[in-house]
Amino acid sequence: MKHFSILTIAILCCSLQMLAQNNSQANHQSPLRKLQLAEFAIANLYVDEVDEDKLVEDAIKGMLEKLDPHSAYSNAEEVKRMNEPLQGNFEGIGVQFNMMEDTLFIIQPVSGGPSEKVGILAGDRIVTVNDTTIAGVKMSREDIMRRLRGPKGTHVKLGIARRSFNELLYFDVTRDKIPLHTIDAAYLIRKGIGYIRISSFGSTTSQEFAEAIAKLKKKGMKDLILDLQGNGGGYLNAAVEISNEFLDANELIVYTEGLRSPRREFKAQGNGIMRKGRVIVLIDEYSASASEIVTGAIQDWDRGLVVGRRSFGKGLVQRPIDLPDGSMIRLTVARYHTPSGRCIQKPYDDKKKYKDDLNERLNRGELIHADSIHMPDSLKYTTCKKGRTVYGGGGIMPDYFISLDTTRYNSYHRNLVAKGITINASLRFIEQHRDKLLQDYKDFSSFQKNFEIPENLLEQLIKQGETAGVTYDETAYQEAKAFICIQLKALIARDLWEMNEYFQIMNETNESVIKAIKLLEE
Repeated sequence: MKHFSILTIAILCCSLQMLAQNNSQANHQSPLRKLQLAEFAIANLYVDEVDEDKLVEDAIKGMLEKLDPHSAYSNAEEVKRMNEPLQGNFEGIGVQFNMMEDTLFIIQPVSGGPSEKVGILAGDRIVTVNDTTIAGVKMSREDIMRRLRGPKGTHVKLGIARRSFNELLYFDVTRDKIPLHTIDAAYLIRKGIGYIRISSFGSTTSQEFAEAIAKLKKKGMKDLILDLQGNGGGYLNAAVEISNEFLDANELIVYTEGLRSPRREFKAQGNGIMRKGRVIVLIDEYSASASEIVTGAIQDWDRGLVVGRRSFGKGLVQRPIDLPDGSMIRLTVARYHTPSGRCIQKPYDDKKKYKDDLNERLNRGELIHADSIHMPDSLKYTTCKKGRTVYGGGGIMPDYFISLDTTRYNSYHRNLVAKGITINASLRFIEQHRDKLLQDYKDFSSFQKNFEIPENLLEQLIKQGETAGVTYDETAYQEAKAFICIQLKALIARDLWEMNEYFQIMNETNESVIKAIKLLEE
């Protein structure tokens, strides 16, 4: 609590009056002066103690909330967490994991990472971290991550529960840089047709993409399916680099423009590794920002076709403004435009409507029926080479529409997934049968052809669902059963192998992927 004498208070009041007078004498600075005056008064005269840092943070947030939906403030810790996936690495123990109930279950140790080097195996459970119990104590995921991560070269002692061992096993792990990959899968999906799925656009995406293309071309790839479904974006430079791989020299990739930001153009250099061969891009309503830049460039130059559903429509350019304490403001300064001139950003005058946009698309039938999509002539644009009609107004409209299958994604299935029942059921199954599965299926190809989900696993899934409050619905279950089995099989494959195998199973029933294959084979 601050204590002031009468004289000090008088001086402060005089200071406030002088600030106010200066404010009136410098009208061009009046908003800033007004803000300074208010903060000065509250910090020095308010009846109770105030947290100035929080006061300023709240003021910044309040100002940004009056702008667009994507201008935002992040504190120092949030900035660090936000940047890690895009920067391509973090420092930690190197495991892929899931939380099964309140226990950390290791899916796979990162190949060549710190945990694998000391002998930690897939299927192990981490029970203690530096003698602190983290299993069975309802510790938050963030708190667990904070204990496991740490600077490169530091040590952490892990207590591991391993099936067939009655006592905990202890491992001393030296933390190290752990790579984060932005490409989930890259494989030959049909003869001559490659498939690459990019989950986000980070600092390593371009290098990962080049390596994936080189491997696929060695296997005979001529055409490519580029999967950007669910890709929420990332770095602009990464989107430009990926677009460059498909376009000829000097072809415009994207341009940005704002009231106080002059037009800035990004063009292809003509040295791309995929300038030949057919391309199909897959998008959905969750594809946003950087993924819309890539899709728009490929579509506008008639370099490839787009399959799926209208993308999210996030085309505002944020400039990061670093603050002294490590926090950051991401301020919108411009809009993205595709080569044909389309603005990617959808309207945001009504923020509630903007927030509920995807639900509104579902309610009005846009995600299910192509004829529910009505675009005015004022939003018509033409592609750069063939003069095909494309539409602006927010997001990228696909060339071939794929309906959302509401039978396989019904409410019963969504509740099972949302409450973690599906993934927990697969983890329990893996824990009990890992050795036998690896013995019965020597490779993924054998597993993919021959493995079927046993009925007792489905029965356990239903029981676990009911325990978690998901009421069993026979009709809904039968509707979604085939997809539930595919999802379980894919999760089991991922835990036995990698994400690549997960998508090889999931894609065999993905309607967008099936349509892309059909278009390329025709």
